[in-house]
Amino acid sequence: MWKTIIRRFLILIPQLLVLSILLFILAYFMPGDALRGRMAPGVNPALYQELRERYGLNDPLHIQYLNWLGAILQGDFGTSHTHQGRPVTAVIGDRIGNTLRLSFVATIITYLIAIPLGILAAKFKGRVIDKTIMIYTFVALSTPTLILGLFNILFFSLNLGLFPSGLAVDVMADRAGGMTRFLSQMHHLILPAMTMAFLGTVGIIYYLRNEIIDNDSSDFVTTARSKGVPENKVYTRHILRNALLPVAGSFGAIIAVLFTGSIFIETVFTYQGMGELFITSIRGRDFPVAFTLTMFYAVLTALSFLLTDIILTIIDPRIRIK
Repeated sequence: MWKTIIRRFLILIPQLLVLSILLFILAYFMPGDALRGRMAPGVNPALYQELRERYGLNDPLHIQYLNWLGAILQGDFGTSHTHQGRPVTAVIGDRIGNTLRLSFVATIITYLIAIPLGILAAKFKGRVIDKTIMIYTFVALSTPTLILGLFNILFFSLNLGLFPSGLAVDVMADRAGGMTRFLSQMHHLILPAMTMAFLGTVGIIYYLRNEIIDNDSSDFVTTARSKGVPENKVYTRHILRNALLPVAGSFGAIIAVLFTGSIFIETVFTYQGMGELFITSIRGRDFPVAFTLTMFYAVLTALSFLLTDIILTIIDPRIRIK
């Protein structure tokens, strides 16, 4: 297994290199640049060209890329053009905690909802409960993130006043610090986390329901029943245990999906996380921040699928990743 992990990391290097080249080319051919966005409309063209020359924006594309890559390899991710020239790592560091909390809570809620519903749907296959749960999954699958987010803000925030409609923490609570700030942060993330969980339960419910139904008619379950094993033990030790295998194995993939999905959720709820920062950095042509976040999401996705393979090998020693 260790050889596989090392091999995956080595394969990740050329993948990230190709991704960085594609991102740099796309940014190069986008209209405008970060320097133009920071200057007044009536600025002297000669001054603009002088600044472009000073910052290396007039260099050939491959020279700009090599200079940027060399700085990255030295741990310098650049400075943010839209955050008063702060280092990119500091700008992202201010937001990463909010996204981690949001994704963690959304993951917990997702599994707490999906696993019981998947078990109920399989246990009462073809009955009213199963059909109701399937309708829920169809609605969740067909509902756009933007529409659901706006509906939740309108209903739970503006009409009922149960949750805040934006931001990651109240300003006064943030200044107070301590438990006051933590409770405010948790209050602000409940609604976006519930929205993410509602959309993220579909795959788990489908997988678990189908796996339970398939295992119920398998040979080893039939053998166990023929030997007189009590039905509750057959269900828990044979059917449910094997059905939960792909669900547990998908844990890493679920994390990646929630992290990348938080980009849209954070934008809708104006939640101050990495996703909202990613969108604002693209709008403001803040390429150092956008590049760094894109590479982060790429690494996270690759590591999440590797984590999925590792979890499967731990749960079931019969599985070996090659």
